[in-house]
Amino acid sequence: MVVESEFQVPEAVGFEQAIALTQALLDGIEQGTVAEAVVGQTVTHLVQSENGARGFFVTYLSDDRALIDQSLPTVVPALKTSPDIVAPLLIKNLAMSTAMAITHRRNQNDDLAAGSDRVRSRSAHLLTSLALPQLQEQAHQLAVSILQGTGSYVTFLDRWGYDAEQRQTILATLEQVGLLRESWGKDEG
Repeated sequence: MVVESEFQVPEAVGFEQAIALTQALLDGIEQGTVAEAVVGQTVTHLVQSENGARGFFVTYLSDDRALIDQSLPTVVPALKTSPDIVAPLLIKNLAMSTAMAITHRRNQNDDLAAGSDRVRSRSAHLLTSLALPQLQEQAHQLAVSILQGTGSYVTFLDRWGYDAEQRQTILATLEQVGLLRESWGKDEG
């Protein structure tokens, strides 16, 4: 039996609130008490702000439950409602999880590496499912920042201290997901 739950997303939702709402939403999905329409509405409201979207992704992408690896039919359409917020956050999640998997393996922490691999895989799946033009633009900007050391992602890359191997692996991951045009490297010199 599905119990209609109300998940009120405040207009100025905070990061921690978004994490808590997403956790409650996932709990409800797992228990079968939240209708798909409610999932879609809640995610739509969460991704209308950067704090809401960040809280959603940090919880959704890293949660241990296998139910996230199954397609939740209302999540992708909900994410499409806010492409300018969703695109850079998903690209960053793909990049961060790719780089952190390397760091964890260097530190011989296989459990944390597996968690980063899970986030990378889920991010890649969402990126492929969304197929938004903003995603290719963000991937291109990240590639330019990696290759030329200029552009909108330089601060992001430097803040996290990604080394040459991590940056090259991020590029390879963007290519594997199909987010970079074949000629992207040639265009950028």
